[in-house]
Amino acid sequence: MGRGDLTDTEWERLRPFLPVGNRRCGRWRDRRQVIDGILHRVRTVVHWRDLPERFGPWRSVYERHRLGSADGTWERLLQQVQTAADAAGDIDWDISVDSTIVRAHQHAAGARTTPPLALTDSKGGEALEHQDETPRQSLVGRLMEVVREARTWAVHAAASPAESI
Repeated sequence: MGRGDLTDTEWERLRPFLPVGNRRCGRWRDRRQVIDGILHRVRTVVHWRDLPERFGPWRSVYERHRLGSADGTWERLLQQVQTAADAAGDIDWDISVDSTIVRAHQHAAGARTTPPLALTDSKGGEALEHQDETPRQSLVGRLMEVVREARTWAVHAAASPAESI
């Protein structure tokens, strides 16, 4: 298991929500391996062809992501996982907005000219701000990243002209 891959707990919570395969799309390789590949690609923003070999053929991972984005699988998966997390009480929907944390326009007085450094633990690991997350919150966050990328793909696909064969 590589850094950033689904933990056993996250996988067991996600598996019941995965769509059942149909014969039209062929068999999935290892579902967990493919989803880990998609999450790795979304997290690192590498080219599909540069996916590490441990995720299997890059084209299989790409096709599963593309098909899931096109038919709304990722949106449904996120909604189902959020609903289950909310029912278990793992999501706190209370929001507090204070003017001290609302971002101002970049031209506002006192804007930074360089990005702030990320807080990391002493060994250079994950950011400290996410250490208190439950596994379900972590999974919801990962799925939200995949949904954001799928929405971006949809916008780009709608804006590009259709290819003629």
